[in-house]
Amino acid sequence: MFKSDSRIPLYYQLMDTLIEKIISGEFKEDDQLPSERELCDSYQVSRTTVRQTMQELEKEGYIYKLHGKGTYVSPRTHRQSLLKFYSFSEEMKKAGKQPTTQVVSFEKIHCDKKIAKVMYLDIEDELYKIIRVRLADDDPMLYETSYIPVKYFPNLTREELEQTPMYEIFRSKYNVNISSASESFKAVSANKVEAEMLNIIEGSPCLMLERVAYDQSAVIEYTISSARGDKFTYTVELK
Repeated sequence: MFKSDSRIPLYYQLMDTLIEKIISGEFKEDDQLPSERELCDSYQVSRTTVRQTMQELEKEGYIYKLHGKGTYVSPRTHRQSLLKFYSFSEEMKKAGKQPTTQVVSFEKIHCDKKIAKVMYLDIEDELYKIIRVRLADDDPMLYETSYIPVKYFPNLTREELEQTPMYEIFRSKYNVNISSASESFKAVSANKVEAEMLNIIEGSPCLMLERVAYDQSAVIEYTISSARGDKFTYTVELK
């Protein structure tokens, strides 16, 4: 099956073969891979070679292991650059996925000191507090809490947000376009609510993103998101 006299190590040859099967879709996301013994028999290699291959594939993020159950194909992650402004809906469409939104709650609140400082608002200014789950092909990806000034978007409704992306509503209904945004992120563990909403285990790795979006000098959105660590890779290019 493999060339033992090749300069390319056997484990690397096996890696290439398995990666090709994953990329081609022969092994799909969350499919269980054959056991070590099955791989040894199929490819005529030693168990040491198979174990080294599995270690490298796990290190590269192609597979994951469940103790006592076996080895599985990792879900593909969405690679998102933080060098430019992006919309979740548009990015998912570019990736060939169907974006949808579940509005968990929609209410009017008064601005507190923390949010007033971030959004350059006065205490007691009215805000929409909107909690949403963002999905791609019905798979939950983000859990978001957004704060939107009522004075810029009067008569915004829950029904609109369930049917139309928020930034599209800003543009089409209010003629408001986001001119810039700042975003920070840090690694966190999913709390009980986030885990339930994202269909993951409590304590699973997530990325917490804080976005402040502007229309010229006015802050029109402050959003705190929890992104599933197994679904997103965020990149920054250094020059």
